[in-house]
Amino acid sequence: MVKATQTTGLHDFLERQRWFAGKGREFTVESVHPLSWLSERGAWPAVRVVLVSVRYADADSAAPDVYQVPLSYYPEPADHLGHAAVSEWTEEELSPDPVWVYDAPHDKAAMSLLLGGLLGEVARTDLAFHRIGELEVSAEVSSLVLTGEQSNTSLVYGEDVLLKLFRRVHHGRNADIEVHEAFARNNCDNVARLFGWLDAEWPDADGKSGRGDLGMFSAFFRTATDGWELAIASVRDLYAEADLHADEVGGDFAGESHRLGATVAQVHADLARYLPTGEWGREELAGLAAAMRTRLDEAVEIVPALAEYADRLRGAYDDLARTEAPVSVQQVHGDLHLGQVMRTVAGWRVIDFEGEPNRPWEERNALDSPVRDVAGMLRSFDYAAQHLLADHGRADEHQLSYRAAEWAERNRSAFCEGYGEVAGTDPRELAVLLRAYETDKAVYEVVYETRSRPDWVGIPLTAIQRLAG
Repeated sequence: MVKATQTTGLHDFLERQRWFAGKGREFTVESVHPLSWLSERGAWPAVRVVLVSVRYADADSAAPDVYQVPLSYYPEPADHLGHAAVSEWTEEELSPDPVWVYDAPHDKAAMSLLLGGLLGEVARTDLAFHRIGELEVSAEVSSLVLTGEQSNTSLVYGEDVLLKLFRRVHHGRNADIEVHEAFARNNCDNVARLFGWLDAEWPDADGKSGRGDLGMFSAFFRTATDGWELAIASVRDLYAEADLHADEVGGDFAGESHRLGATVAQVHADLARYLPTGEWGREELAGLAAAMRTRLDEAVEIVPALAEYADRLRGAYDDLARTEAPVSVQQVHGDLHLGQVMRTVAGWRVIDFEGEPNRPWEERNALDSPVRDVAGMLRSFDYAAQHLLADHGRADEHQLSYRAAEWAERNRSAFCEGYGEVAGTDPRELAVLLRAYETDKAVYEVVYETRSRPDWVGIPLTAIQRLAG
């Protein structure tokens, strides 16, 4: 039985975490489901995963969100884990006295148990590790939590193994693992090599038991740089030479954008080869267009500045609804942008196939057109080009805005050309589909920036003006 001190401690802990999707909303901890102990009886730290069900006050009819919180328990305060403290409570299975509880990913001793679990393919009644192939690493290797993760917690063991712990979890397969497993089974190397995963069984709000994924072990790209960092370095070079065109600056990024487009096209081809595919006809496309119109209508209510463009934007959705030719659909990335690709010495690699964090689970795993991913990357080039201007006003801002637009268009074109060379069709030839997806993405961005980063709302609004024609 979970005591009030535990639910209170976990409630307060969740509110402080950047990966908690309910920040700013009133919520209660509806239940706490502990899984089997990962540590041996009598050992400290004691380690296990608890699954915390959260119910929001403004969504009483919806199913609760379930969060994974791996915990380390100590019989006395662990000073080296003060930054990861959860709370203090009594845990009768461990001690009659209060124990100090910490977020286990920050505890190297606790995380060695997870790596050891993978190496030994440990299985408990409600929790199991699954390994693919051989993995030459010691369970004693030190772990380090990586910064920058928004919706999960990732840590690296030594220099070779990455563990991504999914914080918000659900019954069924996680798309990230499903994709990486398909690539691993077929020896494809445009994504990180999968070493294995951790899954568990727990009851839903109705008491029905189901199984879901908790974490994924994969290769760590230790010498790689993410695409966002490389792109904005190029933009900084452009701003430093404001009187030069994008193709005249030493840090021109177009070659990389071309290679990135080719890699994304190959990833799409592999996904279609190894995972289910389908086809959308006029009925499905009309439904897609209707959903996009609904999102636009909701966005206009939130951001009135969109109203003057709304009718012209709806034209993109009307064109989509009138499309007669069938559209091929498949597993896609779902949230592709420059932060989701890594440049290694061997070329570009794509990461994080979980889909857009704010979309429902069933939508994340649904088949879609690869053009959705292309549109996401094209929007990311706009962000890379303009975000420095949004953050820092400059006396020569008009000239820099022109150069930024030029940089974005040059790299958008290079990406599409590289994609088309591998796919056989330049995405720009699918103009109706591409415009609809890009418009839908820009509308989403306007709402997001209005709520989260008002200084950046001009970036998607510039795209809205262009897409409105």
